[in-house]
Amino acid sequence: MRAALAPSFIVAFGVALSACSTLEKINPVNWFSSAPKIKPAELTPITPSAKLSTLWQSGVGSAGGYVLTPAVVGSSVYAAANDGTLARFDGGSQVWRINAGQKISGGVGADGQLVVVATPKGEVLAFDNTGKPLWNTRVTSEVLAAPQVAEGVVLVRSGDNRIFCFDAADGKRKWVYQRSTPALSLRSNVGVIIAEKAAFAGFPGGKLVAIALNNGAAIWEATVAMPKGATELERIADVTSAPVVVGREICAAAYQGRVACFDLASGNHLWSRDMSSAAGIDVDAGNLYVTDDRGAVHALDRSNGATLWKQDKLLMRQVSRPVALNGYVAVGDYQGVVHLLRREDGAFAARYNTDSSGIAAEPQHVERGFVVQTRNGGVFALTTE
Repeated sequence: MRAALAPSFIVAFGVALSACSTLEKINPVNWFSSAPKIKPAELTPITPSAKLSTLWQSGVGSAGGYVLTPAVVGSSVYAAANDGTLARFDGGSQVWRINAGQKISGGVGADGQLVVVATPKGEVLAFDNTGKPLWNTRVTSEVLAAPQVAEGVVLVRSGDNRIFCFDAADGKRKWVYQRSTPALSLRSNVGVIIAEKAAFAGFPGGKLVAIALNNGAAIWEATVAMPKGATELERIADVTSAPVVVGREICAAAYQGRVACFDLASGNHLWSRDMSSAAGIDVDAGNLYVTDDRGAVHALDRSNGATLWKQDKLLMRQVSRPVALNGYVAVGDYQGVVHLLRREDGAFAARYNTDSSGIAAEPQHVERGFVVQTRNGGVFALTTE
């Protein structure tokens, strides 16, 4: 197995060895396919106990073979399409729409003053909040993740797992963080988060790292999961979704690994549970929610990881990262259906059909609800009120 295969594992390697049974396990993380290879669960009728309604909806264009996630800043939502379209919506009304002049593969990052996207060629493009171009720079390979903009810097993660820090004012490079990675890793759109003057990122091999924003030095490193198995495929244990910070804790999940929580300041291990997840996690006041790699949604006690409930009626439907809000948990699936689950027991409370093209991007919190972006570029802001 050559290291050169790692960056294109999902697209190229997965196709070349699709007959391998191990690849069937990996298939749920392949957001680039139009439908799962394993037959997904059929949706059965539900009796709604809540109302999931539209705050507003619009569109930007297809994401192509990428996962493009909208950025939310206050009442503003910034969304992008693979063809270079970049748009801002305030309360659902389009404020501006531009073409970045290049295809977009990573985005969107924004902080209210700066809007940043990136390209398959590794170019990073920055605009002001009116859509005016400000600066551009370059990283070492394609960018699949949304850049992060905060604390006067822009963080960009390239496909070769380097993290670049640029000055938000002029795009000058401040530092680059890189570490050794396994010979084989998943091609994913996992990015970086910023909290407490530090950047936090998960890596292939199951590692979670805290990085100082001022100089790019590692503050601590923690193990979310340990690779195990007889083959390189079985030993894949990548963190393929963003960690979540809540209070003084940070939690993360790894594919073919574990869900784990750590002390935010020190990286000390608090608890962990064996569970494979590529889609990711969310938290609320007392629970942690995770979508496993078969599409089941779990609620865990945030204090110790104990199981509270499991919703397994969405198996193999390429279920998105969960988002917790107003006493409910929402997820999207490969047919563009949004499912609202009750916080208490995981029972279905409501459903909402978008445009049938699938929801791969992580749902994002907005005022009064949450927003999802579909593969075809539909942008839907939904509420439970």
